[in-house]
Amino acid sequence: MTNEADRKFIELAFAEAKKSADAGGLPIGAVLARGETVLACGHNQRVQQSDPIAHGEMDCLRKAGRQTTYRDTTLYTTLSPCMMCSGTIVQFKIPRLVINDTQNFGGNEDFLREHGVEVIDAAHDASIQMMRAFIANNADLWNEDIME
Repeated sequence: MTNEADRKFIELAFAEAKKSADAGGLPIGAVLARGETVLACGHNQRVQQSDPIAHGEMDCLRKAGRQTTYRDTTLYTTLSPCMMCSGTIVQFKIPRLVINDTQNFGGNEDFLREHGVEVIDAAHDASIQMMRAFIANNADLWNEDIME
């Protein structure tokens, strides 16, 4: 279940995804929040920085800098996280994850739940449609990103 703050951060993650797309990258954005306070925003910069691990979640966590704990945070992401990002969520003990789109990419939700993460599928239509269009128009880049 999402609340008013969640809905605000879902839209902020979507804005980050659009920022990446506008810069020629994959439309994936993320926000890390503690309560109603944004700690950082980020977006996929794998193409822009030629960095294979610069996924949206990783960019966001880097921008958040050192935290003494993540156990009171929520990570918002526009696309279900890959195994690398899922592992980082578990490693940092981020207790709550809100995902805008599990339709275009998914599969790690059970892994996250098994490791104690509350996973919420926001089913954000604009995120789903943007990623669907990106994949249709950029199949080679998408397949490179997911290593297919």
